[in-house]
Amino acid sequence: MNVKKATRIAVIGVGAVGSTSAYTLLLRERADELVLIDANHEKAVGDALDMNHGLPFLGRTKVWAGTYEDCRDAEIIVITAGAAQKQGETRIDLLKRNASIFDSIIGEVTKVNSHGILLIATNPVDVMSYLSLKKSQWPAHRVIGTGTLLDSARFRYLIGEHLSIDPRSVHAHIIGEHGDSEVPVWSLANVAGTELGIGNEAREDIFTNTRDAAYQIISAKGATYYAIALAIDRICTAILRDEGAVLNVSTLLEDYHGISDVYLGVPCIVDKQGVRSVMKLKLSGEETDGLHRSAGKLRDIIQSIGL
Repeated sequence: MNVKKATRIAVIGVGAVGSTSAYTLLLRERADELVLIDANHEKAVGDALDMNHGLPFLGRTKVWAGTYEDCRDAEIIVITAGAAQKQGETRIDLLKRNASIFDSIIGEVTKVNSHGILLIATNPVDVMSYLSLKKSQWPAHRVIGTGTLLDSARFRYLIGEHLSIDPRSVHAHIIGEHGDSEVPVWSLANVAGTELGIGNEAREDIFTNTRDAAYQIISAKGATYYAIALAIDRICTAILRDEGAVLNVSTLLEDYHGISDVYLGVPCIVDKQGVRSVMKLKLSGEETDGLHRSAGKLRDIIQSIGL
């Protein structure tokens, strides 16, 4: 009798994003096993205990606070760990500290696992994904950033609100950096293949609110974590179910509209392999220029931290 191997997801870093992501994965019963790993082991123990107390209301997911050794059998390793910015610290200094943290994390993971998929959510996610690729030496299709999946969801939500249409019926993409240089692909945005009929002023407002959404949320409550947790859950689901879903994740680009050797968020087909392939959108000239500017910004950041 063949016994089905248990599916395992490891979440490294159980701050606001990590713990909310783990809880979302638990509620949706995405894996048989969920292991929480954090430099503050007691925090991971507390989160695991809290989640275990809810198991009588849920399924049979096994949840525990573990160590890097527990990554050995993980299909997906979600990394949300990272340092918070100190007062007076520059963004580049913060990047260098996070690069050092990731250097250690990726080194520990790859000691025990050579088959899984790294899913990076730590910001700046495109840079941290590129760093993870270089440190792990894994194939690029198995090192994925959450990219502009959340940005695209915000974009679709705001378009839906403007048109009074369910955002699930809106087809629209944000591509490029998960950050200030991201690019709205208005030329391809549609509902059921029809043009949106949104004027330039409204388009500007929608994109501004999409791009600046995180600042608004952070100003109001200190951090964003619910929607990114759902985005992480969506990516994990596409991988574990071998869906072949089209998701705007961050991946290594090779001659994508002339852009290479940088991680950016673009539509990708995601299945059990990770990123199976990248979908090349037919962009307008303005959108292509914006994507090149986004890539240039990220290359400058990568060079600034010596990658």
